[in-house]
Amino acid sequence: MHAPIVTVRQMTTFSDRWPRPSVLGIVNVTPDSFSDGGSYASAAEAAGAARRMLADGAVLVDVGGESTRPGAEPVSADEELRRIVPVLELLAGSPVSIDTSRADVAVRALALGAVLVNDVTALRRDADLAGVVADAGADLCLMHMQGDPRTMQAEPRYDDVVGEVASFLEERLAFAVAAGIDEERVCLDPGIGFGKTPDQNLELVRRLDRIVELGRPVLVGLSRKSTLARVLGEQQAPAGTDAASVGAAVAAFDRGATLFRVHDVRPHVEALAAAAAVERGSVRA
Repeated sequence: MHAPIVTVRQMTTFSDRWPRPSVLGIVNVTPDSFSDGGSYASAAEAAGAARRMLADGAVLVDVGGESTRPGAEPVSADEELRRIVPVLELLAGSPVSIDTSRADVAVRALALGAVLVNDVTALRRDADLAGVVADAGADLCLMHMQGDPRTMQAEPRYDDVVGEVASFLEERLAFAVAAGIDEERVCLDPGIGFGKTPDQNLELVRRLDRIVELGRPVLVGLSRKSTLARVLGEQQAPAGTDAASVGAAVAAFDRGATLFRVHDVRPHVEALAAAAAVERGSVRA
């Protein structure tokens, strides 16, 4: 059984906590993530990078200790904790989310101040995670993935990628609510690059309004995805450029996305601020 956790945040609306658009900075403390794996030689370096992201306008830094790149092998919970705990300890008092699908890891991260659990398995990997999130009163992101990181890019197939992803997220949202998680705490992620072809990724962004119609804020993770490299004609590049990432984020914002998980924070913050100003027709909100 999971241990009870002190509530991490008083109840307000999700939009109050993370207004549209909000940028999350990515801090992967892994040796093998697709873009920034092995970037930090120490917990102090990772925490320093996180603080710079917050200074550049990120509302949260998303700390992860297990790679979910295509083909990645899982690591043990002990190893995941060994990677993230020193970073979270150094970031005490800073706004942090934890990228994990394990209850034990979430318990420790929430105790160290994390306020959002970002689960790429949408509560399918660990039966105890839903209870941990509910007990903590934490925010939660549910993401769509076909298969798992080891298999997800092995010929992903859909009859209707947008409809199937929307149906999956609707079902997982209902599961989370039935498990005691307040619906107001949940955002949804269509899982760009997680068991989709480049064209399927682009179709998800093009028709993102279908996901927005589910009634929860939508998070997108387009930053440096290889789909963006294919758009630029780079067929073998493992990652797209930051400029292409910003352009794709603005396109997602135009279609209703709320949160943006990114590597290069400042350009995204500035571009999305401009897009938001155009949308409302005024300089200030």
